[in-house]
Amino acid sequence: MKKAEREAYLRKRLSDMKQFELETCGEEALYIAGVDEVGRGPLAGPVVAAAVILPRDFDLLGIDDSKKLTEKKREALYLAITERSLAWGVGIADHRRIDEINILEATKEAMLEAVGRVAEMLEQRVQAQIHHILFDAMELPQLKTPQTSVIKGDSKSLSVAAASIVAKVTRDRMMVEYAKEYPGYGFEKNKGYGTAAHYEGLRSQGSCPIHRETFLKKFYQQG
Repeated sequence: MKKAEREAYLRKRLSDMKQFELETCGEEALYIAGVDEVGRGPLAGPVVAAAVILPRDFDLLGIDDSKKLTEKKREALYLAITERSLAWGVGIADHRRIDEINILEATKEAMLEAVGRVAEMLEQRVQAQIHHILFDAMELPQLKTPQTSVIKGDSKSLSVAAASIVAKVTRDRMMVEYAKEYPGYGFEKNKGYGTAAHYEGLRSQGSCPIHRETFLKKFYQQG
């Protein structure tokens, strides 16, 4: 794909994702919070959620589901999103909380925290409240704000895609730091997911303090 064709594709993608939000939330919804999480599947580390509210005239090209982007691209977009968004927030549930209440409930807690933080920043910056929340395949009925659960939301909604990037970069950075503290598992590369190097680390040195013990039951049974 030539440069001009690539730019035309990205502009249409941006337009389509914006249009999806307008059709889903309504023209009157000026402050739309997109919410997504990362880290439900790994054997170690936290689950991280992010919430992002973008201005209507946001025109940055290239935002997409974080899994479709390179690390370099995610990092660049993360900086642009956090600088140019109206508000953003992150919520974290660590491995202890995941073991205590299960990954689904921990994910919901992280999302609630992220929504609370983005709402607080929006209030501080523009003295406004969130009009609508878009979740990636999740619902939080305890929230009073109108919300919509969108299957594959990080591929359809610009705000959810932006949140997926913020969540992914935040968690990846955390796992790189954990790799320094707990070497031998390859956290800097696998980010806690169950790769061959990770399993080899578990076999040779056992689990470390950030492992999700409830996620290791099958591994222990096989061992």
